[in-house]
Amino acid sequence: MIIDSVNQFVDHGNGMGNGRGADQTSATQIEAVRRFNRFYTVEIGVLNQGMLDSPLALTELRVLYELSGRQQATAAELGKELRLDPGYLSRIVRRFHERGWLRRDPSSADGRQIELCLTGRGKRAFAGLDRRARDQIGALLGRCSPLDQERLIAAMATIERALGAPSPSGPGASVVIRQHQPGDLGWIVDRHGALYRREYGMDERFEALVARIAADFLARHDPRRERCWIAERDGERVGSIMLVAKSKRVAKLRCLLVDPSARGLGIGARLVDEVVRFARQAGYRSITLWTTSALVAARHIYQAAGFQLTEEAPDELFPPGQLGQTWDLTLGPDQRDERRRPRSRPRARGAMLGR
Repeated sequence: MIIDSVNQFVDHGNGMGNGRGADQTSATQIEAVRRFNRFYTVEIGVLNQGMLDSPLALTELRVLYELSGRQQATAAELGKELRLDPGYLSRIVRRFHERGWLRRDPSSADGRQIELCLTGRGKRAFAGLDRRARDQIGALLGRCSPLDQERLIAAMATIERALGAPSPSGPGASVVIRQHQPGDLGWIVDRHGALYRREYGMDERFEALVARIAADFLARHDPRRERCWIAERDGERVGSIMLVAKSKRVAKLRCLLVDPSARGLGIGARLVDEVVRFARQAGYRSITLWTTSALVAARHIYQAAGFQLTEEAPDELFPPGQLGQTWDLTLGPDQRDERRRPRSRPRARGAMLGR
């Protein structure tokens, strides 16, 4: 829920953060932030006497949320993380205990500390409030188009990153997969040209190829059957993939890329899964792709998704020692049983353009 990241984010006109760089901040920028604060606090209802039609204030609800996700915690830990006055937090804890929501036990590690743990009644109270919060945010997002929803989530990640919020950990942390927007295809060309030159020895012919692919997509793609996706992490582009039509029944996967800064998070697999899901919905019978044998990590992703290597041969677009490879996926129930043995044959110059 959006309020998970909100901690009394209300505009009282007393500034933000620790003041670093305040002398470089214009009055216009300050007013823009204050204006957004005034707008957003009304939108999510934090100005009401009770949050989510409950008697709880925002801070009380945030403390309840934090306790719900932990086996136990001390008041000192919560106060430090949420930057709360100890006396204020103590009163919240006392009220929760009086309602039967909270158990207070001496810490086994430090007898001076009291460990806090939600009771069954407290967990049930939180579950109801959590459902209301999800419904509220679902209704808020429902007012936006799918594209605007993606932009909104990406903008929120940018705010968190800019203000120094710690990046979430784990696979796919802070990663958003969205459809392309203006400027994205230019980024795809730029990153392919730079990364493939540095990592695989490709020359400008490869960048020119990607530029033609991007230009053709922008000029004539059918959004019902062809799409481009961008992966963003903390608001920054870190990956791409495209699906275009080769024929009525066969689609081509193109321009899979994951930036080195985001590798190891499962982003490549998520992008391929998105392509396969969309290809099924669009009515394709199979997906084909052409790549280089140097992309070992990508090959593992294709294999995990059910693709089979069906052809490989040298191609002058690639440096010596690399082979061009064709991988195919049949979008049927028996796709993983329809294994075809690779075959080798000479390739025509520039054949990649027709792939």
